[in-house]
Amino acid sequence: MRFFMAESMTGFGRAAAEGAPGRVTVEIKSVNHRFLDLSSKLPRELNFLEPALRETVRNRIARGKVDVSVSYDANADETISLEYNPRIAAAYVEAAKEAEKEFSLRSDLSVRSLLSFPYVMSTKAKETDEEALQSLFQKVLDQALDAFETARKREGKRLVSDLTEKVKELAGHVDTIEKRCPELIEGYKARLSERLSSFTETEDIDSQRLAQEVTLYADKVAIDEELVRLKSHITETLSTLESPGEIGRRLDFLSQEMNREANTILSKSTDVEIDAVGVQVKTLIEKIREQIQNLE
Repeated sequence: MRFFMAESMTGFGRAAAEGAPGRVTVEIKSVNHRFLDLSSKLPRELNFLEPALRETVRNRIARGKVDVSVSYDANADETISLEYNPRIAAAYVEAAKEAEKEFSLRSDLSVRSLLSFPYVMSTKAKETDEEALQSLFQKVLDQALDAFETARKREGKRLVSDLTEKVKELAGHVDTIEKRCPELIEGYKARLSERLSSFTETEDIDSQRLAQEVTLYADKVAIDEELVRLKSHITETLSTLESPGEIGRRLDFLSQEMNREANTILSKSTDVEIDAVGVQVKTLIEKIREQIQNLE
């Protein structure tokens, strides 16, 4: 199991190195995705390395739409050899001598012109040293992944810091709503008492009936359970943000649950102040959910 601090799913890494086979360059970039969506682009000479590439990347990246691009510049002296054909060269020289005698010509045959005649020199492709090429490729791929992970960790640290601030701000709004709840019930009780008094000749009110009405109202608008669950999700979110490992999916689930509780609170609310704070809560949760999508 891998243990690492939270990483962003957005990142870029590049590395290059030269060896006996030539020069290999690897570039890796990614954006957020629900799962690991890996695509790779290799030159024809390196197609045999694709299984190794995919295995290496899967061992180090859990989520994201990842694009890996590989380029390869082979060393000419490692891929092509020149071959001299003495029999054909000798035939050309002999033909030149015969022409010189037959036509009384002076031969101006030089080494340069001889070597330029067809089939005197030829090129031949060497067999690729796949072991050396794979070793060089794996080295560059690991270096590119190191740079890639460094970039993702740096961005992940920034995201976690920003998310923590937003979640703490959210907790403050929830505390405001929680403090407002008792005032809401007391306010309703006072208004109901005033209304009942206006319909009676005296100010003597049936306290039992008043208590029943207030209780019915309190049950109807009670958001205690929703607030408890919302605060629990907030605590769990803050704890998860401090945890190592792949936290994106867990945070996504928690943000959905926070949104569910916020919707219920707003649907039950009959108070303008709670409505106003509730809208701020919803807005913050939406911002939190958007940023969570970028965490692995």
